[in-house]
Amino acid sequence: MKAVAQRLPRLLALVPYLLARPGIKIDDAAADFDVTPQQLRKDLELLWMCGLPGYGPGDLIDLSFDADTVTVTFDAGMRRPLRLTGREATALLVALRALAETPGVLDADAVRRAIAKIESASGEARPDGVVIDPGVRESDPTASTRRSVQDALTRARALRMRYYTASTDQITERVTDPMRMLIVDGHGYLEAWCRRAEGVRMFRLDRIDMLEVLDEQASAPPDAEPMDVSEGLFPPRPEHGEAVLVLAPETRWMAEYYSCEELDELAGGRLRVRMRYGDEDWMVRLLLGLGGDVSVEEPVELAERVRSRAIEALERAGHLPVTRD
Repeated sequence: MKAVAQRLPRLLALVPYLLARPGIKIDDAAADFDVTPQQLRKDLELLWMCGLPGYGPGDLIDLSFDADTVTVTFDAGMRRPLRLTGREATALLVALRALAETPGVLDADAVRRAIAKIESASGEARPDGVVIDPGVRESDPTASTRRSVQDALTRARALRMRYYTASTDQITERVTDPMRMLIVDGHGYLEAWCRRAEGVRMFRLDRIDMLEVLDEQASAPPDAEPMDVSEGLFPPRPEHGEAVLVLAPETRWMAEYYSCEELDELAGGRLRVRMRYGDEDWMVRLLLGLGGDVSVEEPVELAERVRSRAIEALERAGHLPVTRD
């Protein structure tokens, strides 16, 4: 295990190192990495099998050997700095924090250093570092919720919670039997048997308003099956509506808070997203609440409903001074 932990950082560092030193002698490179030339050759042989999805000619890292020297002829993008979206950074941070608190981690200090580096890189465009696009970061309340959920899972205890369901705009209280915690689309979720719904449900950690770990033993039914999230938490269904929205900079948070697809950057900091919804009335209320900071490109029927409801609201409020020119 120790050898693996040492080899992975070396493999990641080898490509940029060799790019900066084309034609370097293998003995010299081995000395710089404090390994034997034989070990370095094994590392280079492994790099030949690494690269971009597709893993065919033109996808894999390519090296050129000339006697006792080596040169990188195709880097598969490893000369570029690592760039993470907000969702990717959030998922990585949540996973690393959970790993850091897991007993038996090989090097918990290394995990904590990685967390610190990613957090410090947030919002900074350093050419030789990690760049994280602005996005939602785990808040202190969410971190506290995650620790409580981990405690309940470790000790197999039931949970009482107050939960906000965004799709129905409702807050409910539930008692659940935790099954697992996972990351989907950059957000932390608790998967649990919900005694109120009598079924397996997903609870997003940042939407849990109150959480209490009970002394009661968790007891999910034997037939409670984990959900298949390989295609995302909410796979498309025929009954779902789809809206194409353009978000102003002030409402970009929607792309993090709600499940959105096909994110396209537009001029002026705007963002075009495709968002699925199960209840059109809920979608109309959401869009009305955002005012002029979001516009509906598709479907036309949804845009007309929002416009009609906005006109009705203004007519009802016509007697108020704030609605008069």
